[in-house]
Amino acid sequence: MKNRTIYISLTLIFLLNSVLWGQKQKPKNASWYDEKPIHFGFSLGFNTMDFHITPNQAKYAVNGLMPNVVNLNPGINIQIVSNYRLAKHADLRFLPGVSFGQRIISYYKDVGGSTPKLYGDQKLESSFLEFPVLFKYKGDRLNNVRPYLISGLNFRYDLAGKKEFDPEKPVFIRLKRPDLYFEAGAGMDFYLPYFKLSIELKMSHGFTNVLVNEAEFHHPEYFDAISKLRSQIWVISFHFE
Repeated sequence: MKNRTIYISLTLIFLLNSVLWGQKQKPKNASWYDEKPIHFGFSLGFNTMDFHITPNQAKYAVNGLMPNVVNLNPGINIQIVSNYRLAKHADLRFLPGVSFGQRIISYYKDVGGSTPKLYGDQKLESSFLEFPVLFKYKGDRLNNVRPYLISGLNFRYDLAGKKEFDPEKPVFIRLKRPDLYFEAGAGMDFYLPYFKLSIELKMSHGFTNVLVNEAEFHHPEYFDAISKLRSQIWVISFHFE
């Protein structure tokens, strides 16, 4: 369901692009910043953070626990935009910033033949410093709109990760702080009279297993149920340049 939503959104972006090409030419707003070698801006966005979970099948045979992220929660992104013009249709972008969000892993216990019952939740909060370097390929501008594709790498460092276990909090797994992500998406540039607004939808997939290899002494079953934990993040951004 989550992947279907992303694919539908990307399809709508390209359908909008097709509609725009059918429009008549109109007066264009100035875009002097696009012709500069370097220009800057800022970005505000909203994210939903998820995990791709590989269950530990050997431990499942013992404790019967199956981990899953059932619901997605909203978070926020704040970034500074630095854009270097490579060519007429190509830019290199660096967008350092911060993002905040959370993920809840729900554990369901196999009780033999009936519907699995909820065993417990693990609420994992993240506060990322992020340093994405992205390649932007731009289509031709029509009137005051231009479609584009974006892809690249993003190094994230989770300030909330790898904390010691707190006996007063029911959190029994921990996350590593650094991770490298591949990012890809699409967007539209809207040329307004005094600035450019870009609306962008992007998917971000982590390369590494971010699960700290250590179980909490009193509740090892939460760690034991997971073999690998990889981050997945979806972001919709509003760039002001």
